[in-house]
Amino acid sequence: MLRMIREWFQNRFSDPQMVILWAILLGGFIGIILLGKMLQPVFVGLIIAYLLEGIINRLQGLHIPRTIAVGVTFTLFMICLLALVIGLLPLLSRQIAQLIQELPALIANGQKQLMQLPEKYPELISEEQVKQIIGFLKTELTSMGQEAVAFSVASVKNLISLLIYLVLVPLLVLFFLKDKDRILGWLKTLLPSNLELATEVWHEVNDQVGNFVRGKLWEIIIVWIASYITFSFLNLNYAMLVSLFIGLSVLIPYIGATVMTIPVVLLAFFQWGISPEFTYTVIAYGIIQLIDGNILVPLLLSGVVNLHPVAIIVAILVFGGLWGIWGLFLAIPLATLVHAVIKTWFSKKPLKKPDY
Repeated sequence: MLRMIREWFQNRFSDPQMVILWAILLGGFIGIILLGKMLQPVFVGLIIAYLLEGIINRLQGLHIPRTIAVGVTFTLFMICLLALVIGLLPLLSRQIAQLIQELPALIANGQKQLMQLPEKYPELISEEQVKQIIGFLKTELTSMGQEAVAFSVASVKNLISLLIYLVLVPLLVLFFLKDKDRILGWLKTLLPSNLELATEVWHEVNDQVGNFVRGKLWEIIIVWIASYITFSFLNLNYAMLVSLFIGLSVLIPYIGATVMTIPVVLLAFFQWGISPEFTYTVIAYGIIQLIDGNILVPLLLSGVVNLHPVAIIVAILVFGGLWGIWGLFLAIPLATLVHAVIKTWFSKKPLKKPDY
């Protein structure tokens, strides 16, 4: 048994390029684990710069010099950031404050609506079941209220962190874009020269992840706008807040849409009870998810990430458990990296056993 393991290890790690590839991956993983919180603005800036690099490449493809392409792209990024800070964040904060303020009234109205269900539908639900549901909702909503209070108590710290991000991240994005060649050249001086295999893996991952990210961004925007227009037309309260989270939920395949069903149904039920408006809202949400899953995803992401649904769910659970929200957002790109490394690793022909 030990001999088999030793031979397998020698066959798989006899190639110096494979050793270099694994050393780079392990070094990056350990660095993120140890320095992730301290260097979070750097990682955020790096991710944004990577996304903007696609726009710069397209502009360069139109024979526009890189300096001008960087200037145009960064200006568009700052305009979007200012629109987000000035236009969207105040609206979201107002809706969050309104939701917290009206939460007791919503709970009371929801409890009243639930108590009427046994009278209207005695064959479907009993009074005891309603009491259990009310008890569960009170516990969960009380917990959410305590978290909201804790968040508001730490609002000064959060505001300072936000201000730091608003200053540091755009600066880092600008430097990453403007000095890309210099930074990459400096990094190459720190790495071994034999990087053909690592470069091959990077090109495969870069193509898939770049297409995936662009497709996901369009999916988020389309689902967000469609949800906001639909819920505003139906006069659902907190339409912008709910729509934003529905749009972001597409980042977590399978799980995001299922989780967002609960707040949509609860908000509609607390607002209208069992009524035509409640039914229209639930049906509209279901239609949005059907269009997203059966039209948008095949149209925007067809063949981009060749991963089995089980692999995607495992990646979400693993990386979400390791790095929280960021792990959930980056689960599929990281799973694509792991898949490319494993495929390259096992595609290498093992060395033949020498004859003695």
